[in-house]
Amino acid sequence: MTASVHAPVDVVCLGESMVTFLPTHEGRLADVPSFVRGIGGAESNVACALAAAGHRTRWVGRVGADGFGDHLVETIAAYGVDTSAVVRDPERPTGIYFRTATDRATDAHEVLYYRAGSAASAMSPHTVPAGAVRSARVLHVSGITAALSPDCLALMRDLTARREDRPLVSFDVNHRPGLWRSGTDPEVLLDLARGADLVFVGEDEAEGAWGLRGASAIREALPEPSTVVVKRGAAGAVSFTRDALFPSPRSASDTTATATAPRVTVAAPVGAGDAFAAGFLAATLRRLPARDRLRHGHLWAAAALTVHGDLAAPPTADRADRLVALDDDAWGTLHLGPGWTGDDQEVRTP
Repeated sequence: MTASVHAPVDVVCLGESMVTFLPTHEGRLADVPSFVRGIGGAESNVACALAAAGHRTRWVGRVGADGFGDHLVETIAAYGVDTSAVVRDPERPTGIYFRTATDRATDAHEVLYYRAGSAASAMSPHTVPAGAVRSARVLHVSGITAALSPDCLALMRDLTARREDRPLVSFDVNHRPGLWRSGTDPEVLLDLARGADLVFVGEDEAEGAWGLRGASAIREALPEPSTVVVKRGAAGAVSFTRDALFPSPRSASDTTATATAPRVTVAAPVGAGDAFAAGFLAATLRRLPARDRLRHGHLWAAAALTVHGDLAAPPTADRADRLVALDDDAWGTLHLGPGWTGDDQEVRTP
C-alpha cells in the first residue's frame, strides 16, 4: 500500500458503501412503484454512527467519478466522517442496490445488487493508502469486502496480517451468502477473523458459514483474537475476552460476559448489526467493562431498529450510561420504541 500522511483518528472504517434505494411501499420489487434514495454500507454505517457520537472517524473506500459517488461522499462527510482518503475511480461505477421493506430474515425479502465491477471492487493492497488506514486506534473492516474481488481479498489478508505497526483490528464477519456464489469458499472468513483482535459474529452466520454451533464452539475456533463477540439475536450477546483490547499483560484464560437484549418496537429491521458494532467500539474506546460494552452495543442497535433506514442517531453517552448502569432486573424490563434516544423521552417497561 502506498504511504501518505493523514491526521490520527479514533477509528478507520474500510469497505464499500453504496447508494441504496428503499421502497416507499411494502411488496415485491416487481410491484413497488417508487423508491427513496439512501446510503448503505456496513463499514460506513459504523463510521457515521461513531462520528455522530463525537468520535473521530475516517471512511476509506472507493467510489465512481459519478453522481452517486458524489452523493455517498457528501452524505458520509455530513456526519462528521473524514472522507479525505476516498478514491474516485474514473472507469468503474459506484455500486447501488434495491431492497424490499420486509425483514431480511423472511422469504419475502428481496435485494438486488448492482455492484459487480464497482469502483470498490478495485480496492487492493496497492490502491489503498497505508497512512489513511494505520493512523487510527482501531481499524474496522468486515467480511463483505473479502467477497467483492480477488484484489479485495488480498487487501483483507494484508490488513489482518499481524504486524507491530497496525492498529487494533476489528472484524465483523458479516457473512453474505449471495456474495460467495462465485465458488469462493467462505471459510476464508474464518482465516481473516483469526487475524483480527476483535471479532463480531452472529451464531446463525457462524453455523451457516463454518458449521459451528454455539458461542463456546465459535470461541474455540477463534482462539487468536483478544475478544470475540457472539451475537445471539433477541437472546442478547456474549463476549470472550482474553485480555484488555488496549495492550496489557496477556492472561491465559477468558473472561466471559453476557448481556441480554432489551425489548424493541421495531420500525425497520436493518442496520442493527452495524450499530451494535459501533456501540461496542465506542464503549471499548472508553475502556468500559465487558458487560457494559455489550449493553452499549444493544442500545445502539435498538436506536437503529427504531428508525427507518440503515442509520440512526445513537443515544447520548449520558443517556446510554444511565441505562447501562441499571441492575439486571431493571435492564430486563426495558422496552425501547421510536424516539427513545431523546433525553426527553421515557423508556417504557412492560
